[in-house]
Amino acid sequence: MSGGRARYVARVLGRLLAEEARARRKPGDGAGERARAVREALQDLGPFYIKIGQVLSTRPDFVPPAMLEELATLHDRVSSTPFSDFEPVLAADLGPAWPRLFQAFDTRSPLGAASLAQVYRARLADGTPVAVKVQRPGAQETMDEDMRLLRRAARVLARATPRFTAVVDVPAMLDVLFDAMETETDFRAEAANMRRARQLTEPYEHLTVPRVLMPPTRRVLVQSLAPGTSIRDADPHDFTLAQRTGIGRDLMAFMYHGYFLDRYFHADPHPGNLFVHPGEPAHLIDWGMVGRMDSGTSRSLVLALLTIADNDGAGLAKTWVEMGHPTAWADLAGFRSDISRLVPKITSAALDELDFGVTLTAVLTHSTRRGIRSSPAISLLGKSFANLEGSIRYLCPELSITDVFADNLRTIIFGLARETLSERQAARTALDIMIAAPAALQQTRGVLRTLADQDLTFHAKVAGESTRHGKLDNTGSRASWAAILALAAYLAHGARGR
Repeated sequence: MSGGRARYVARVLGRLLAEEARARRKPGDGAGERARAVREALQDLGPFYIKIGQVLSTRPDFVPPAMLEELATLHDRVSSTPFSDFEPVLAADLGPAWPRLFQAFDTRSPLGAASLAQVYRARLADGTPVAVKVQRPGAQETMDEDMRLLRRAARVLARATPRFTAVVDVPAMLDVLFDAMETETDFRAEAANMRRARQLTEPYEHLTVPRVLMPPTRRVLVQSLAPGTSIRDADPHDFTLAQRTGIGRDLMAFMYHGYFLDRYFHADPHPGNLFVHPGEPAHLIDWGMVGRMDSGTSRSLVLALLTIADNDGAGLAKTWVEMGHPTAWADLAGFRSDISRLVPKITSAALDELDFGVTLTAVLTHSTRRGIRSSPAISLLGKSFANLEGSIRYLCPELSITDVFADNLRTIIFGLARETLSERQAARTALDIMIAAPAALQQTRGVLRTLADQDLTFHAKVAGESTRHGKLDNTGSRASWAAILALAAYLAHGARGR
């Protein structure tokens, strides 16, 4: 890291250690004070550490309760910086004559301020109201340095705590977060995310994404102005019941499709990123951080939600283990018992009674305790789920997550079926058969030779009896087996030929 940034990180960590020492000297356990000190340190260190804290807030498997509660309040909010710090960025990216692009530009009070950027209200030359997002000078360099530091720290942690790392793959978890934040400091990539997301929201009456209105640069993004206010500040009484439930259902359905079909989702749908106004579709903003999943994980997650909806704890435990990796000391029976007790508590609960994101991470708690490593994508997904529910709760707390999932299940299942039956998947299946066919054919020929020699021995064991041994010495039986195996050989040979 550069000297200045390294000294700053050292100062913040030193202050945190001093706070910890003071908390230990006070009566009581001081858990709340320690948690607050950690949260303030992460906020001071900037956007990357804030995201780390947000992800940790969804990991009750190794973060204590007081810390979870405090980290859940983390938001990337900072005091606004004078416009004079941002004007050079506009001049460098849009040209010295950038003011001519706008009819008006409010430089006094930004719409929002975060560690990475500030957002200003403006009007284009044709009078269109817009939001102009301008990156803080040096933000890219700071984030790159922080990523390098955390990668090194993760490697040290992996060497120092091999048993913990066997269950919680910290380097892989960080890689998922790094991938999601890749576009945070390149607004051209964020603009591409917005265009794709806007297309994906077209089927939804109550949800949309702002339009990109000028060619973006790496540090400047001009987009349509989202009407209304943050869902956190909205008054539910200003909306009709149809509007409230429509926004909640559409937002949930959109995110479900992102998780399970598109495998591309908004990773940070907290209340500040969702703007609502009576009579208008909700606007999902800030597409700098997106999550992606592989097809296998997304299909397993569909199955996991199905088992929850069906109140099937054993099925959820089985699916979760298959998504992850049991360690050598894993207690699978104990994990099944844990999940069988958990699932009945969450089935059909309303949103005001349930945090599905926290429920998802509750399964993480049990799996980690029982020695089962979970997929690293779960941390980011849990964060997204938790933020989604927190946002909707402000406007429509009575929505049932499992009900909305059930309403969208048919579309999701048919989408997965179309994908499975697609030409590309058919080609993959054919290739698998062609690769496997020669080996299968050799094995089949060996069995047929054994049959021809009339020396095929079978082993059968019936419950309560000892193993039986016998030979297929009946000519009719040999002919039947030979016919079946010959057909298998023919099919394998035919597949290889095609």
